[in-house]
Amino acid sequence: MIPKTEETQNKKRFSENEVYLIAGFFGFVLGFLIITFFTPNYYKKIPPIEINVREGATLTEVVDSLCKYEVIPSRFNLKVAAFLYGAERKIKAGKYKIPNGLSYIQLVQLLVEGSPLAQKLVSIPEGIWQPKLAGIVQRDLEIDSTEFMELSYDQNFLRSIGVNSFSLEGYLLPETYYFFVDISPVNFIRKLVNEMHKFFDDAKRKRAEELGLSMHEVLTLASIIEAETSIKSELQTVSGVYHNRLKIGMRLQADPTVQYLIRNRRSPIVLLKDLQIESPYNTYLNTGLPPSPINNPGKDAILAALYPEENNYYYFVADGKGGHKFASTHNEHLRNVSEYRQWQREQRFKK
Repeated sequence: MIPKTEETQNKKRFSENEVYLIAGFFGFVLGFLIITFFTPNYYKKIPPIEINVREGATLTEVVDSLCKYEVIPSRFNLKVAAFLYGAERKIKAGKYKIPNGLSYIQLVQLLVEGSPLAQKLVSIPEGIWQPKLAGIVQRDLEIDSTEFMELSYDQNFLRSIGVNSFSLEGYLLPETYYFFVDISPVNFIRKLVNEMHKFFDDAKRKRAEELGLSMHEVLTLASIIEAETSIKSELQTVSGVYHNRLKIGMRLQADPTVQYLIRNRRSPIVLLKDLQIESPYNTYLNTGLPPSPINNPGKDAILAALYPEENNYYYFVADGKGGHKFASTHNEHLRNVSEYRQWQREQRFKK
């Protein structure tokens, strides 16, 4: 047997020291990781804290939201935890209720594996009246319809969300939306008003100025156009009629403005006596636009109000087929009305 030299023994002892050093280092790192990423983090606010993660949100945006609400003390640590967990692109959109005392890893697990609060798809029809919208939100989202209607006329609230009107009607953009099932009336309204403000951007405001109209007046005109026809190809033609009338100071004589006055009545049919209702909304008695929108107009009607068809029409009447016949003169209009009434008589005879 070859005797071990002193040098060989030293090398062996050095190797053992290296092993201890490496083991100690990794032990330290492991302990540090456990303490840093597995130790609970406690926030001072009343739990749970709710955060919204929008579709397509980046990890940085989510981390910023958590820091904003003081859920976590360190942005860096959460980003490292997400990296270690492979979660940078796996975080799901939704609303989360964050309990107190979650570690960084538990928080990442919640955002990746946990179930965010459910969302519901709700369609808001174009041209819907405010009371009917209140019924929809109560049915589909369990929002108190009375509270919703009260907020619709709350002047302090309207000013706080940038609505310069005595009523919210006209400022809630109809569309199909996803809503969290526990959304409050205030947040529901804010979402729809924000969507309207995003749609009615600077370019549309500039166009309104070119027409000599405010945003409020455009929405008011759009609400009348919306109520007049369900055929999208007619929207700009109807808009052209009303713009022509406004230019010469001719009364709009729009039936929808009278229907707005009788909308709580069982039958929406406008009677001759209804045309005499004293109200600033009655465009048979008053020139110009009514004081505010008579419904919540959709995007197409708003665009039609901003970009009317250039025509010489001043009149229109239903054609009995879902559309309208347009006329430039009163005599031509009377002929169209006569034809429509003849069609009505024929329909009654067929029954």
